[in-house]
Amino acid sequence: MPFRLPSGLSQRVFCAKKEKKAGNILAFSFLSYNFARFSTHTRERKHLGFMIKRALKFTILLLCSALVVGTAFAQSEPAVEVSGKRKREKVSDMSVRDKVEAGKKVSIHRIIKSSDPDLIYAEGLKYYGREKWRQAGDLFEACQAYFIGNMQEDSIAYFAARSRFKERDYSEATTRLDEFRRKYGRSAFIEDAEAMLAMCHYYLAPDATRDQTITSEAIVAFSEFIERYPNSKRVEAFSTLITELTERLKEKAYLNAYTYYKIQRYKSAVLALRNALKLYPDTPHREDILYLITVSNYRLAHNSIAEKQGERYLQVLDSYYSFINEFPESKHRKELERYTKEAKDYLDKNNIEK
Repeated sequence: MPFRLPSGLSQRVFCAKKEKKAGNILAFSFLSYNFARFSTHTRERKHLGFMIKRALKFTILLLCSALVVGTAFAQSEPAVEVSGKRKREKVSDMSVRDKVEAGKKVSIHRIIKSSDPDLIYAEGLKYYGREKWRQAGDLFEACQAYFIGNMQEDSIAYFAARSRFKERDYSEATTRLDEFRRKYGRSAFIEDAEAMLAMCHYYLAPDATRDQTITSEAIVAFSEFIERYPNSKRVEAFSTLITELTERLKEKAYLNAYTYYKIQRYKSAVLALRNALKLYPDTPHREDILYLITVSNYRLAHNSIAEKQGERYLQVLDSYYSFINEFPESKHRKELERYTKEAKDYLDKNNIEK
């Protein structure tokens, strides 16, 4: 009887043989795949090397061609390049004065940096004639120090100041014109300089709601000019401007006094209103000022302690009579009559003589 393995053992042996056979097949497949891949990479590398060699040859050919063409072009036109280079060197070697005289465009900054006073002055006159006021002012101010003690000194100072005035830089113009007036009192330009100085104050003067110090300075400047040059053609125009500025001062005095009334400081309001009338008796606000004085006196008396009411009601009557005497048909009359009646009743009640 033939020998047989137990059933369980025979199955394990069969499986082992089967797994060994499958392993051999997988190993053979792996080797075949790697060989094919190696062969493919080798062919690709050979092809890539061939393409690189061709590209290098083509690049070298292009470089050689460009070198030959460039050399030929450089040898064909050497005179043009050399002449252009010499021309640029010639222009760069020119001084600022030479460039200006040759009609070249030169900046104001370079002209000033040239330290050539005659050139700076001449260019300043050119810009002044063209009414290029900012450039002219910069040039005249730059050369002013070179001409100290020279006959042109006052002319340059005047042109610099007038350039700023025309540029509407009135603050700077005021400083320069005031200095000119004090330093060059006998200059041929003194009348024009003082006229411009007065106009600078006029242009700088604010409206009536702001401080009027500059307005007063403008009035003084115009008045001094008219006094010094009574035959000047500017006298009539300056007189008109004085009237305009004076009206502004009248308006400011009224507004200041009215502010005290508005914040109910009636005692201060009465003083300020009377002062406004004293300074400007012909003010266009005269009726309003007299009205506010009467009302302020009434409200001050009405809210006072008993010891002061009698005297203050008497002031109400005085201010009322002053108002009615000047403006009998005023629209405020009925209102003021009510205040006056209250004042009279109080005085009669307390046996105070009116």
